Amino acid sequence: MTKSAGPSDDPAIRIVGLVKKFGSFAALDHLDLEVARGEVHGFLGPNGSGKSTTIRVLLGLLRANAGTVEMLGADPWRDVVALHRRLAYVPGDVTLWPTLSGGEAIDLLGHLRGGLDPDRRAHLLGRFELDPTKRGRQYSKGNRQKVAIVAALAADVELLILDEPTSGLDPLVEAVFREEIAKEKAKGRTILLSSHIMSEVEALADRVSIIRQGKIVQTGSLADLRGQSRITVRVRLARPPAHLDSLTELHEAHLDQDGHLIATVEPARVNAVMAQLVPHEMTALTVTPASLEDLFLRHYDRDAGQSDREPGP
Repeated sequence: MTKSAGPSDDPAIRIVGLVKKFGSFAALDHLDLEVARGEVHGFLGPNGSGKSTTIRVLLGLLRANAGTVEMLGADPWRDVVALHRRLAYVPGDVTLWPTLSGGEAIDLLGHLRGGLDPDRRAHLLGRFELDPTKRGRQYSKGNRQKVAIVAALAADVELLILDEPTSGLDPLVEAVFREEIAKEKAKGRTILLSSHIMSEVEALADRVSIIRQGKIVQTGSLADLRGQSRITVRVRLARPPAHLDSLTELHEAHLDQDGHLIATVEPARVNAVMAQLVPHEMTALTVTPASLEDLFLRHYDRDAGQSDREPGP
């Protein structure tokens, strides 16, 4: 396998001030994104946020109107042929050559990318339980995804760009995918992972970028992002206060149907919250940090129903 560059090298992907317009509509509005070599970077955003447009620019399918885009030290638009020998891409809806078998499609894609590891190919076919003798037209959506995943993970490339790669896969196969991506991560392969499955990104990503209306609105490790978000507290009190607003350290405090007090807390104020609750005799307590889904929805719940911005298929 091609060795990944070390952490001191230039990033695998560097985007600065990227603008992409369709007529007067700006799908990408001065977007900045950086993916370090050897990291798994989660790229999150709903349909219409600009996520797919960003990936198309990286793949050399769209030309930017403004900004700087660099991938593996090259320009995706000018150096598209050379770059595609160094990367593998898995879309969310794979189309195969109808008369080629799955195995032939895997080998063809591998040849275009500089070759396949035959042992890795055989291992992945077994792991994903894919019959490589069937023709492309015979495969279900899930099996078409498997063909693309096997071809990408068996290729000798530096960068994987995965855009909803597990779309159409059942939960057991999703689990296999996560295990295989974790192996690639351990080898130091660089991966840009776009997925609507938050648990998938949460389990695999070193860092996450959230895109909203064509801009990156938050980037960091999950720990960093959680440090900026409130913690959820669920507690049962033997002597609850007459008025919840007397617990001034709590936010959005309310009682659930079982009588538990549920509220959010600023991370830096957890000790103060505990001191305020102790006099009310806690009999049960659960403290939960924000999940990646919580962090993501924080940027979108205020604009629910208004995210359908991005033109194109």
